[in-house]
Amino acid sequence: MLHIQFIKYVVIGLASNGILYFAYLGLTAYGLGHKTAMTLLYIFGVLQTFLFNKKWTFSHHGTVSRTLIRYILSYALGYILNLVALYFFVDRLLFPHQIIQGAMIILIAFMLFILQKFWVFKKTGIEPLGTQANKKNISAPRSEKKRKTRKKKKKSRSKRKTK
Repeated sequence: MLHIQFIKYVVIGLASNGILYFAYLGLTAYGLGHKTAMTLLYIFGVLQTFLFNKKWTFSHHGTVSRTLIRYILSYALGYILNLVALYFFVDRLLFPHQIIQGAMIILIAFMLFILQKFWVFKKTGIEPLGTQANKKNISAPRSEKKRKTRKKKKKSRSKRKTK
């Protein structure tokens, strides 16, 4: 499952980041500052990829508000790391911004996959009605209370049989 999700994540990431990177190169070629261009395109990329990753990559059925907040926080961390890298490597050490931005896209993509897999779109174990589990006639997990009741009934039956 992990490798399938990663492949889907990579497909979405390559398509999105490829388009956004060329937009970045275009905006900076026309005189927009590298940090301003990255900021504008980052915001657009976050909103766009949220929809694809929630539905397609991770098949997440949790609440949108909580998930979106975590998603935005993850990308805020990525944004800060990207901005610091541009400041340090481009503004201070004078590396070409095109190379630094390209490298940061790859590094941050790995970090964001891990955050999305294990925090943002974390499986809760209980899926709401009408989700994948119910569509495939797989019963959703029973509540803890029902499991305990079943265990008690089983124990009392086995005690009666042994007496």
